[in-house]
Amino acid sequence: MWDRWQRGESLSSIGRLFGRESSSVFGILSPTGGIRPKPRQRSCLALTLSEREEISRGLVIGNSMREIAATLNRSPSTISREINRNGGYDSYRATKAEQAAWDRARRPKRCKLACHPMLKHMVATKLKRNWSPKQIDGWLKRTYPKQEHKQVSHETIYRSLFIQTRGVLKKELQLYLRTQRAIRRSKQHSIKKMDLGKITNAVSISKRPASVEDRAVPGHWEGDLISGSNNSHIATLVERHSRYVMLVKLKGKDSKTVISALIKHSKKLPIELYKSLTWDRGTEMAEHQRFTLATNIDVYFCDPQSPWQRGTNENTNRLLRQYFPKGTDLSIHSQAALNKVARQLNERPRETLEFETPAERFNACVASTS
Repeated sequence: MWDRWQRGESLSSIGRLFGRESSSVFGILSPTGGIRPKPRQRSCLALTLSEREEISRGLVIGNSMREIAATLNRSPSTISREINRNGGYDSYRATKAEQAAWDRARRPKRCKLACHPMLKHMVATKLKRNWSPKQIDGWLKRTYPKQEHKQVSHETIYRSLFIQTRGVLKKELQLYLRTQRAIRRSKQHSIKKMDLGKITNAVSISKRPASVEDRAVPGHWEGDLISGSNNSHIATLVERHSRYVMLVKLKGKDSKTVISALIKHSKKLPIELYKSLTWDRGTEMAEHQRFTLATNIDVYFCDPQSPWQRGTNENTNRLLRQYFPKGTDLSIHSQAALNKVARQLNERPRETLEFETPAERFNACVASTS
């Protein structure tokens, strides 16, 4: 079951394999937050089950403790304690003694957040600001590089959130995570399916200059739409070099509306910082030639069913769903509200930027062009 869950299979598919409801599978996975427990290990000095069975056989045939100890090459005091704590001469049983030893050994080590209240407070505060555990991890290392007691790994944060028996971070803080899931899922859990349209005179991404691919040169953007209820949409733009995000309010998804909004928004940036735009093959970009003619910005299109060719934008759209959940009306958000969300994303440290923020990286590009 754990193997299949880690490979990304759903609760339903795992349940069908075992002839159980998905709720039964969830009941097994949820106590550890969907995180596979590490196999328990015992000290090399502890008695093994085979040694306990040898003790049990020795007691049956009437051997003394010293004789049993000599057979096992153990100290007589070790054998004495083992027998006395597990029923004595008359009631000692190997399997029961083995289970009792495992039960007595349950002394979980307190995690780092439990031992350092100030660190726990900092983590909780950043989570409430919608920072991801990875961003918190990187920010702490960057801010306190030589103070290990003020650093904590993102994995420890995740485990403290999803394994509530640790009693460190409150369950309510899970609501500030991107996905707001009850348990952790594998990265391979699902792959986005895309409904792509046909674009005439589309310039393939294969013809995009090589300088765009390595992200060394700023000014190359990726774009897409996120959709909500009542035919509401928002255009999302991400700069490849800095991961800087811009959001554009749309009144509709038709190509005329989208292209007009993108043309108007492009005028907010210096020409040097808006050189190309890469989009998927959605029909909202059917009038891409009008956009290029009005802005002198080249437009490139991904191959069909290849969303990873706009990976930066895909990842950003996933982050934005925390603010704009699927099935909600996106038309209620003003452009000012969209700018506020974009600013929050741009002020978060990013691992791919060595935990600089997109705003810092983008502002450096603006300064170099002025």
